[in-house]
Amino acid sequence: MSNEKFRDDLNRAFDQVSGSSNPGLGDRVRYAVTQAPAARGPYWIAAVAAAVIAVLIVGVLFIANPLRRPSAPIGAGLPSPSASAVASPTASPEPTATPSASTAPFQCATNYGPVTQSGPVVATISDVKTGTHPGYDRITITFNNGAPANFEVRAQSNAKFTMGASGQSVMLLGDSGLLVVIRGADEHTSYSGPTDFKTGYGKLREARQVEDFEGTVQWALGLSGTACYRVYVLKNPDRLVIDAQTP
Repeated sequence: MSNEKFRDDLNRAFDQVSGSSNPGLGDRVRYAVTQAPAARGPYWIAAVAAAVIAVLIVGVLFIANPLRRPSAPIGAGLPSPSASAVASPTASPEPTATPSASTAPFQCATNYGPVTQSGPVVATISDVKTGTHPGYDRITITFNNGAPANFEVRAQSNAKFTMGASGQSVMLLGDSGLLVVIRGADEHTSYSGPTDFKTGYGKLREARQVEDFEGTVQWALGLSGTACYRVYVLKNPDRLVIDAQTP
């Protein structure tokens, strides 16, 4: 085989190898083959062939090397974290509404009760308050150990009342009145507040304790105009409420 033919065969074999790792690699090999002296004969040709084959193998391995493959960008392919589910706070149930001013009807110039219900042997009064609201004036009698077992409200056409066991008469402010009678009750033990309220309200003009003796407590209410009122018992704390309707 002539040297020229051998060079041509080497060039064709080299051209058939794809994916050289360096675009100038083939040119350098061809240059080395064409510039080698012919005098070296078959030994030179064999050496060159071995060198070319070695270069080709190295080039192919370099191209196929998996370590050269580009790695995926950091974070690529990782599922994006889903938003944490935030539980909306569960609304606390609304407390049961206590009877309001609109839940009980007003009655005029008539008695209420007597009411008999379960309750302590002696209901202890701990507070007495008056207040004015749109449509009514109010007196509230609070008990610290439960609502009384027996009570009533008596309507009258004047504001004259009797002071308990003494029998002394007392005139309250107003044109008419209500007498609140609570049996099985005690006020002097736990209550040390006022016992005579001159309110200045439009309807409930005065509220005065007229008895606290031998388990009976009485409050007299002096009202302007006709005695139109309503009565109910509320819980937490236990209290007896009397509303006098305003014009």
